[in-house]
Amino acid sequence: MFTVYLKEIKSYYSSPVACIFSGLFLLVSAILFCINNLFMESSNFNNTLASMGVVLIFIIPVLTMRILSEERKNGTEALLLTSPISLASIVVGKYLAALTVFLIFTIISFIFPLSLLAFGGKITAQLLGGYAGFIFLGAAYISIGVFASSLTKNQIISACLSFVILLIIWISSSFANVVGGGVSRILKWLSLISRYESFNLGLFKIEHLVYYLSFIILFITLTVMVIEKRRWS
Repeated sequence: MFTVYLKEIKSYYSSPVACIFSGLFLLVSAILFCINNLFMESSNFNNTLASMGVVLIFIIPVLTMRILSEERKNGTEALLLTSPISLASIVVGKYLAALTVFLIFTIISFIFPLSLLAFGGKITAQLLGGYAGFIFLGAAYISIGVFASSLTKNQIISACLSFVILLIIWISSSFANVVGGGVSRILKWLSLISRYESFNLGLFKIEHLVYYLSFIILFITLTVMVIEKRRWS
């Protein structure tokens, strides 16, 4: 798994993907920081984090679109399928590589709330909770992106499919605030977004962490099943 992880990290930084992702991520983060904090003269970075959570819907597909699609396109998937490394290890290694790239730029973005210290801002438990939720949300989105990438050898289709799934998740979360009764409660319980919002309010609950981890494991398992099915077809 570690070999796959290192190979994937190297391929990220030898291709335009990491540059495009980092450019989009930091540019949009800077714009949101200017709008929500500098222009509004607010030292609360959690509002910016909330907006960044929506932006992930658009940029995570860029990060994950090639992760498995490229193997099929280049004809190297057969080598992976016949390697002594288990499929689960291959998928997890690739997933962790994408997650690492995401974490690097999430850590870099911490420069924005740090800069607010000069204007009376503080590193609060709410801010740290917001960042924790942002990381968990991104990790869950990446697992969806990896799954989408396993379904096609076309990177553009992979990105579009990932975006559509993430958009549906976001819309269903918004829909939960409109409808009432049992439907609303079910949608909120299933929602990745509502759990992120709790983190962003500084509310850390073990059940949210367990849900995110279970969600990630589910989509990694589905990805392994998709590739396994191709192996025997």
